[in-house]
Amino acid sequence: MAAVLSGLRDLRVELAVLNHRVGKRVRLRDLDFDCLDIISRQGPISPSALAGRLGVHLATMTGVLDRLEQGGWVTRDRAPGDRRAVLLAAPPERQREVYAEFSGMNTRMGQILAGYGDDQLDTIADFLHRATAAGRASSDEIAGLQSEPAREGAAGSAVRTESASA
Repeated sequence: MAAVLSGLRDLRVELAVLNHRVGKRVRLRDLDFDCLDIISRQGPISPSALAGRLGVHLATMTGVLDRLEQGGWVTRDRAPGDRRAVLLAAPPERQREVYAEFSGMNTRMGQILAGYGDDQLDTIADFLHRATAAGRASSDEIAGLQSEPAREGAAGSAVRTESASA
C-alpha cells in the first residue's frame, strides 16, 4: 500500500512538471492549462461550473477565460436553451496543438499499457476512477462543499455524483 501511495505522489509531481513544461511551450499558465483541459474534455461548460470544478473565484475565472479567448484557446458561445448563459468550448485545431506536445508521453503510456491484459487494464482503470473520486471528495470536503458519497457504478467503479451546489 505504501508503495502505491508513494507512486501516486511521484506520478502527481511528474505530471505537474510535464503539464507546466507543455504549458510553457504553448504559452499557457498552469491554471489556464487546467481550464483548457477541463473545457476540452468536459465542455461545453459554463464559466461558473468551470470555476466551481477548479475551486477558483468567478472573478479569477473571468481573467483566465479572457486570456484563453484572446489566445484562441476557447470560444464563448451563447447557450442554446438560455441566450443569457455562456458556454465555453475549445476549438479542435488548438486542441491538436496541445495534444502534439504530449505525443512523447502518449507513446510511452501506450507502450506501458500494451504490457497489460484486458483484466489488468480494467483493474487499473477502476483504481484510477476510484482514486479520482476520492480526490474530488477530499477537495470538496476541504472546501466545505456538500458532495454525495461515491457510489458504485457499472463494473464496480466508484462514480461521484455532483452536488446541487456544484
